[in-house]
Amino acid sequence: MASLEEPNPTVPEQQQAVLPDYMTNPNAVLNDVDAEWRYKQPPDYGKTRKYYSETKTRHHAAGSLPQLVENLVKNWEIEASFKTQLSDWRTVGLAQYSFAVNDREPVSAEHMLRVGTYNAILAPGGAYYDAAAMDFGASHKTFKRMMPTFAWEVLEVYTEPPVVAFKWRHWGEFKEDYSAVNVAGESVKVPATGQLIDITGITVAHLNEKMQVTKLKTWFDSDEMFRQMDPGNQALRMPKASCPMIGDSDAL
Repeated sequence: MASLEEPNPTVPEQQQAVLPDYMTNPNAVLNDVDAEWRYKQPPDYGKTRKYYSETKTRHHAAGSLPQLVENLVKNWEIEASFKTQLSDWRTVGLAQYSFAVNDREPVSAEHMLRVGTYNAILAPGGAYYDAAAMDFGASHKTFKRMMPTFAWEVLEVYTEPPVVAFKWRHWGEFKEDYSAVNVAGESVKVPATGQLIDITGITVAHLNEKMQVTKLKTWFDSDEMFRQMDPGNQALRMPKASCPMIGDSDAL
């Protein structure tokens, strides 16, 4: 897909000088070596960042608001996925933080840490996936195996801080077979197709004076990924008891 060069508004130099590193560097929190990491060390985002650079559709100007927002969200995702102590999360204001998707009730940082980012984001009770049946480790294993690189970019920013509304894109290639448990307790298998999975959504982020997130509200079609993954509705569904248990391991 062709990339678009956009005339993005830039943040004044004096303001950039006081911005936190998680807004100026998409990998800033990976340098937090003293944090408690889920797998004992910071994760490696090298392949995902390379795929992002090669396939993104936007080239935001350095220091522009879209670039700063993109960096913030990427660091937030790293912390929410891989830092196991909330006190190590630098991108959020914990006292006020909440996260909500579509018309669902907001959840806390504690909830997200317990269930995992995928389970906090995806709609419950689906024909392809049920968050109640998949713990943090199983959910991450499922999606990181099927799409080893799942890139994310900001498409447009509509409003400025402290309340930032923006449109985003999340995409990757369906390279490995999908395996999960659905709301009926069935083991769901979808063979890999190698095809692109490409979803978009809208998020409104409330930021405090430190540019930390205090409230996130996201709207997107959480079933779109599964429709793209299995356009012919050919998924194999088997009673879970007849299949090996989808494990509780945290291993990637």
